[in-house]
Amino acid sequence: MPPSRPRAHAVMSTETFELLFDDARRARFAALADVRTPMHIADLSDPALDGLLAETEVLVTSWGAPRFDAPLLDRMPRLRAVFHAAGSIRHLVSAEFWERGIRITTAADANAVPVAEFTLAAILLAGKRALVQVRTPSLGEADWGGNLRQHTIGNLDRSVGVVGFSRIGRRVVDLLRPFSGLRVLVADPFADPAEVAAAGAELVPLPEMLPRVAVLSLHAPALPSTHHMISAAELAALPDGATVINTARGALLDHDALLAECRTGRIDAILDVTDPEPLPLSSPLLELPNVAITPHLAGSLGTETRRLTDSALDELAAYAADAPLLHPMDSASLGRSA
Repeated sequence: MPPSRPRAHAVMSTETFELLFDDARRARFAALADVRTPMHIADLSDPALDGLLAETEVLVTSWGAPRFDAPLLDRMPRLRAVFHAAGSIRHLVSAEFWERGIRITTAADANAVPVAEFTLAAILLAGKRALVQVRTPSLGEADWGGNLRQHTIGNLDRSVGVVGFSRIGRRVVDLLRPFSGLRVLVADPFADPAEVAAAGAELVPLPEMLPRVAVLSLHAPALPSTHHMISAAELAALPDGATVINTARGALLDHDALLAECRTGRIDAILDVTDPEPLPLSSPLLELPNVAITPHLAGSLGTETRRLTDSALDELAAYAADAPLLHPMDSASLGRSA
């Protein structure tokens, strides 16, 4: 059966559409679907769109898309699928969305690529305490070679702890494979030990992991069960000189406990996400020389965002060909993801 061309539109902020859809990707979208003018809709609340939405079968969404609640869905009786060109779909879906049997996919796998790459860089730099040195460089002649004598520095005979064998956690484990000097431990109560071993890591309970690792990297979803999963007791269990890296969700880490521990100078932290985000300028964490904070850089930025578009358009191609979707989500899987 030849592929169909479902009626489709892109729904996201104008800024996001301009970023994600270059000319080539707009052309591919138009080739895969019956895309009427306008191709992109920034605001679905306009009643003038009712006729257009009544015929829409597929939406490609991203940042700036609205929540699909009952009143909005009532205006789209033919909606059958939403292909999200971003990570989390939690803010998009409602009980009514699932009840109507609408299919939805996520580009979280595509977004995992730059996050894992950023995390790998952070792990290697943490091993050298490089970011701390950038903030407080020891430039005096007497201190220039002082790092040579520190046994808590280096990327040989050291262990990295990956908390969460998630999409990103798995990629981080895989990216660490070439670095033979680093042992990789994974803590995840839902992970399969055989899968972790096949990835070149060792699955251990979190309490067993903490005192063994020089770097602790967080990759768990933000759920009620993971809120402040790394708090005072967990931080105290880390060895002297350890670094905590968070590129997942700020709420996984108790920031008050982190502040107390980092103030002693005993451990370092590299935070690409915080709670709240961004931190208020009055936050003492911003002043600590052993805490490096970046403004949510790990996720897809700039040209990297086009991976998200490609992922959503691949889903559209599969849908049009009546083939299985590549990264479907349902209400059950949403309960275990970010």
